[in-house]
Order: sequence, then structure tokens, then C-alpha cells
Amino acid sequence: EVQLVESGGGSVQTGGSLRLSCTASGFTFHDYSIGWFRQAPGKEREGVSCINSRDGSTSYADSVKGRFTISKDVAKMHTVHLQMNNLKPGDTAIYYCAAQPDGRRIWAYWGQGTQVTVSS
Repeated sequence: EVQLVESGGGSVQTGGSLRLSCTASGFTFHDYSIGWFRQAPGKEREGVSCINSRDGSTSYADSVKGRFTISKDVAKMHTVHLQMNNLKPGDTAIYYCAAQPDGRRIWAYWGQGTQVTVSS
């Protein structure tokens, strides 16, 4: 069974930090890129960050550059983290991780999401 499970969400004040984790199972992890997305109430889902499965290259939305860092966990082979620093109220959303198979433009698998709330 394919699963992506997010964890690490919570409530913090402006300027605080959280580290989200995405743990995958049921598919060949190294054949997939992992992305983080978020959706705030009343807004469309947006891409936040992505890490390429093959070369480890990363990308970020302009709104989070310099504050968020995506990484693969070396010790836990099927886990990707999203370190979020200097959080702002505008970062409040449900955060989802997703998996994209190599060479395809679809996000094939999705997690259930984890809530991040940043208060001013």
C-alpha cells in the first residue's frame, strides 16, 4: 500500500520554526521526486518546494526562499523534511507532501496533510 505521511505541523508565533517530515512507503522512493504543497483557507493549493530524486536538486517558491529548506533524511531513507524558519502568518495552511515519478509531470501520490498555524 502506498503511503505518504506528514508530521511536524503545529502552532507557532511569527518568527518561529517548524520542521515537517514526509515519510513514504509502498513505492520505490528513489524513483520519485518529493514536493511540498500548501493550501490556505479560501486559496488554491500552491507548490512550496521540491527535491529531485536523482540529483537532489531543490526548488522553492519565491515566498519561502531563504526561510524554508527541503532535504532528504540520510538516516531515514524514505523521509523528506521541510525546515521552516522565520514563519509568518501568511504561511498558515495545510501542508501536503506528494511524490512525482521520474520523467512524468504528475504528482502520483499525496499525503493527508498537516496543519501549520502561525499567529502574529
